[in-house]
Parts: sequence; C-alpha cells; structure tokens
Amino acid sequence: MTKKLFFLLTVFFTVHLQAQMSAKPGLRAGVSFSTISEMHADYRTDFYAGGFIEMNLTKHYALQPEITYSRQGSNNVARNYYDEVSQTDKVEYLDLNLNYLSLAAINKIKFAQGIQLQVGPTLDILLNDNLVVKKTQNDLGLVLGVAYESPSGFIFEARFKKGFLDILSSDYYQNDRNNDYLFGDYNTNINFQLGVSYSFGK
Repeated sequence: MTKKLFFLLTVFFTVHLQAQMSAKPGLRAGVSFSTISEMHADYRTDFYAGGFIEMNLTKHYALQPEITYSRQGSNNVARNYYDEVSQTDKVEYLDLNLNYLSLAAINKIKFAQGIQLQVGPTLDILLNDNLVVKKTQNDLGLVLGVAYESPSGFIFEARFKKGFLDILSSDYYQNDRNNDYLFGDYNTNINFQLGVSYSFGK
C-alpha cells in the first residue's frame, strides 16, 4: 500500500511539474563596469553578450542556465617598480583586460508587477588577457541581481558579479595603496552589469 501511494504521488507531482514547466531560449546583452579589488584603479566600461534557456518550473520560480561572453578588467592600474637602468622608483599605469566565457546557473524568483530577484553561481573560463603575471586561469563567482519584465517580454536587468579567486600577482602589480590593506594581495574580479534580455516563445 505504501509503495502504491508513493508511486501515485510521484506520478502526480511529475505530471503537475511538467504541466507548469516551460523552456524558452533567449538572448541577453548590455554594458558592464568592472574592476579588480584592492588595486584602487578605474572601472573598465565594456560589454557582455550571451544566450540562455529560461526554464519556468513554477509560476514564481525559473532556473536559467546561461553562457555569456564577458569583457572585464580594470583601467589605470598604478604599478610601482624599481628601474634598474636609471636606479630610480617609477610608476606606470596599465589597463588590464580579462575576457571570459561565463557559465552561470541563475535562480529567478518572480514577484508581482514583473519584478524579479536573480541569484546564482558562475564559472568564468578565461579566453584571453594581457596580464604579465596571473595566479589563476579561471574564476568562480556569485551573481546577485534584480530585474523587471515588461509586458512586451523584454527583461531589464541590473546585476553584481563578485569573483572569489585571487586572479593576479600583487607582487608584480604592486602600488603604494594596496599595501595599506589587510587583503591587499587578494585581488578579485568585481563586475556590474546593466542590460536587457528576451526569451523567445512568450
């Protein structure tokens, strides 16, 4: 009797979930503002673009796997170094570029009037960079965001992505200011995104 009840409940919930679930492909793109923590440099303004599949599991929850090309980095990074030729301390200003293929699994909590809360992990695979010395090839991070879905189906998003891994060597990219901080040698990606997405088949 217990086995039959368990089987019936399993069938019921499976059918119920399939009746509510819908999977729709989509595209997303926008502008990004990124920097590297503890470098006290300028934000780099660039873009991101990618695709996703929005899997609506219930009326108020969707799981959204994403693949995104993201251009990140930091501008005007001050590097202090000792010049052996002139035997003097010098400063050079560098624009650091890191371009990633970002794989994310975003959980979307949907509220009334089209408001959404977005959160999920991301794996960033480094495609290319201009770093002289780096500590890690790829990055792991967390995405937090809010969004508004308009009646036309366009979703306007604002996201914050924080990397967890130390990406560069502050022994090379050293400046006077990052020595004043406890985590001065822990340099992680920081990325803000403003953009729009659209899933087809609405």
